[in-house]
Amino acid sequence: MNSPTRLHLPAPAKLNLFLHVTGRRADGLHLLETVFQFIDLEDHVTLELDPSGHIGRTHDPEGFSADDDLTLRAARALKEATGCPLGVRVTLDKQIPMGAGLGGGSSDAATVLLGLNQLWQLGLSRERLIDIARPLGADVPIFVYGQNAYATGIGDIFEPISLPDRWFVLFMPNVHVATAGIFSAPELTRNTKPIRIHGFTAMAGRNDLQPVVEARQPAVRQAVQLLQQAADQVVSGNGREAENTITVRMTGSGACVFAATQSHATALALLQEVQRVSKKIVVARQTSGSERITMRTEAGTLYLIRGLASHPLGSRQVG
Repeated sequence: MNSPTRLHLPAPAKLNLFLHVTGRRADGLHLLETVFQFIDLEDHVTLELDPSGHIGRTHDPEGFSADDDLTLRAARALKEATGCPLGVRVTLDKQIPMGAGLGGGSSDAATVLLGLNQLWQLGLSRERLIDIARPLGADVPIFVYGQNAYATGIGDIFEPISLPDRWFVLFMPNVHVATAGIFSAPELTRNTKPIRIHGFTAMAGRNDLQPVVEARQPAVRQAVQLLQQAADQVVSGNGREAENTITVRMTGSGACVFAATQSHATALALLQEVQRVSKKIVVARQTSGSERITMRTEAGTLYLIRGLASHPLGSRQVG
């Protein structure tokens, strides 16, 4: 069978259902405790084999240069680690906002590693790909790992976790939050006691970065308040609080805020309540063939979106 010369692959977003900063290493990197949940929002990466050995991209997406492109850095890292003489042309279709805490750039890089392992016929294990992924960024390894997971270390030591079906209402304000600035904030709490994997629910805890981001980004604080106000109204109006609990939280280092519930009907009611409360909804559309709903507003973007049981490439043979 001939090997492929072109692959078109998904790169999903993630949420941190909670995010604890439990310490700091001597090298300055932060020790974390979190649960990663993949969600049904994704970029698309196309990889075209280049026999000349050149690594490049077919176009320049708005917002970041080739020097900042994690997909090219991932391809170069894999080429250097393996000595592969082949190259690749990368086409990136961005749907995940940058600076939102959703891991879009990291996911793109991981998809490149997984895809090139097949396109270049390298036969590397997922564990070896994770080793190559670590220097690229803290979130790249989870996307290579490919399963929803409880994570410790610097966010790169994983234990697979089975999560219940969940629906999320996401609100992405029109702001960009720089991760480095949040982790270096002097007011950041860095001594949260780990809750460990046994005896907790995935929605336990908090996001230790959220107070820092809210203090620096009023738009994020307003997004939290808007979702929480809508969530309180939906729960109190339903009269069955235990069955319709809605957790409102920021993901990663921001700026995306999410509301989580195990009921699709509750999530839909929440989205409708947000639309009622907010006077700035300007466009609403439902993605064809999907239960995903997208609403564009003057202040940002709202989604109703489902959680995924695993990364779309999680069960794909990588070796």
